Amino acid sequence: MSITVLIADDQPLMRTALRMTLAGEPDIEVVGEAADGVEAVELAERLRPDVAVMDIRMPNLDGVAATRRLTSPGDGKPVKVLAITTFDLDEYVVEALRAGASGFLLKDATPEELVHAVRVIGAGNALLAPRVTKRLLDQYARRLPPATPQSVDMLDKLTNRELAVLNLLARGHSNAEVGQALHLAETTVKTHVAHLLAKLGLADRVHIVVFAYESGLVKPGTI
Repeated sequence: MSITVLIADDQPLMRTALRMTLAGEPDIEVVGEAADGVEAVELAERLRPDVAVMDIRMPNLDGVAATRRLTSPGDGKPVKVLAITTFDLDEYVVEALRAGASGFLLKDATPEELVHAVRVIGAGNALLAPRVTKRLLDQYARRLPPATPQSVDMLDKLTNRELAVLNLLARGHSNAEVGQALHLAETTVKTHVAHLLAKLGLADRVHIVVFAYESGLVKPGTI
């Protein structure tokens, strides 16, 4: 079954390049193109693509706001978002991740990297390594709002073991490193990760890191 993709970018040449790269793959189908965030949301609601390749900076409605709408719709299945940007330390990248994007890619990425990213996100996985997410959030965490009562309440629902796993994941550790630190088998760590995603209502490991910052569990600069 093909991965259906919506492309959203305000530059016609960029949309053409993205479409030509993706449309040549046998397992990927480009079902629509949008020139701004408003059009992206409208098309996504009608076409329900598996993945939206979303430029972060667009007129009328930026990619962050469009991402927020697509990843948390009132009805229907959420759309996975791959954010694309020019600069890897663009503060909008952090906002896109907080809005629900499953990863980001620089606009100078190779065609192979773009195809790989769409396949990874289309399969329901996160593209961005947690360590990279942590570096970005460390850069901009001082601008994050204070922890909300809701996020603190969600922490209270976790067991001590789940909190320990969450803490280590949020610091960018792999499953193997978490297992070594807590003296757990890697398969047990995977089970804890699955429980965390389910309890917190998160899509992937990237958003575990985002949640840890937003809830106040992890502070900028901690290791």
